[in-house]
Amino acid sequence: MKIAILSRQPRCYSTSRLKKAAAERGHKVRILDTLRFSMQVEHGNPDMYYGNKPLPSIDAVIPRIGSSITFFGVAVVKQFEEMGVYTANESLAIRSSRDKLRAMQILSRYDVGIPATIFVRDKDDIMPSIERIGGPPVIIKLLEGTQGVGVILAETSKVAEAIIQALHSAKQNVLIQKFVKESKGTDVRALVVGDRVVAAMRRRGAPGEFRSNVHRGGSTEVFDLPDDYQHTAVRAAQITGLRIAGVDMLESNDGPQVLEVNSSPGLEGIETATGIDVAGEIIADIENNVLFPDVDLKQRLRLAGGFGLVEFVVHKMPDLEKKALRDAPLQEKDIHVMSITRENAVIPNPKGDEIIRKGDLLLCYGELHELRNFAKNRKRKPKKSKLINRQPTD
Repeated sequence: MKIAILSRQPRCYSTSRLKKAAAERGHKVRILDTLRFSMQVEHGNPDMYYGNKPLPSIDAVIPRIGSSITFFGVAVVKQFEEMGVYTANESLAIRSSRDKLRAMQILSRYDVGIPATIFVRDKDDIMPSIERIGGPPVIIKLLEGTQGVGVILAETSKVAEAIIQALHSAKQNVLIQKFVKESKGTDVRALVVGDRVVAAMRRRGAPGEFRSNVHRGGSTEVFDLPDDYQHTAVRAAQITGLRIAGVDMLESNDGPQVLEVNSSPGLEGIETATGIDVAGEIIADIENNVLFPDVDLKQRLRLAGGFGLVEFVVHKMPDLEKKALRDAPLQEKDIHVMSITRENAVIPNPKGDEIIRKGDLLLCYGELHELRNFAKNRKRKPKKSKLINRQPTD
């Protein structure tokens, strides 16, 4: 494959490791400065230039987009997507994860732990908002800060109010978050690649420092990630749309609390702490998606007029509950169950002897007429059902 790494720092550890890992697996690799691209946008012919020269063909792109160039960097990644080039992280996911408020809003809809978070602009709302999340101390964060920069611990409401007003006057947007004191200046970084955690470490802040970032003098240690933390990390990455992500979590009394989902996680700390070849795992995932891509079911469905997908929760359905798939009425209507989501785990292509349970989320494929008739008579839980029409357009 021909792989391009988008990075403004070709000598930094993460970029160098990715280049070396790709080369060791027989791929041709180029490190390209993100700001040297120019994009040509025209009907039916999106194109890209690098240093004012046409860009040679590329099979895959690994974006390493710094926060200072998010807007332009995301545009470059989007252009590659429109040209049909595989990107290890997609442009929309990078943009969503980079904005801390947007990321928290997206995660809040799902069963993923996050610290109580407030976003305000009116000065009169600051003090009441702090009380609503349990009072001081609180954490104040700039929306697009990285590596611990722009993260402040305010011990009292008055101090928090003064800091927030000062940042607002400087035209900075900030979040207010509940301080999880039991984490004691530590957090957990899980490196997600694809649909699994490939490495994890605990980061501990320097003495007297509540921020655990390695760039702030923190230390790292190997961490045997419990199942609930692994599940939370993978879910957080999937929800934000990232295939490669560094998911930072606090160890709270209520379980894992997601602090941030990073689209360009550093590799030095976690590879050094764990001895795991994370760069190699990233390249292997790209190989699986470029050299051996999954069948795009949505594209196939557009070719099959009158067929589609329906997703529903098994709830008050005596004809389905506690029945094996082969004995359920779905079979006689030629409706195929593609997957079952049960207690946050996915069972792909379930077998006929799989017993359907109350609360299962079924993803089914079949004729739209049958799917509609089946779904409309079900008493489904609110916000859990979605009918996806895949009829072709003229």
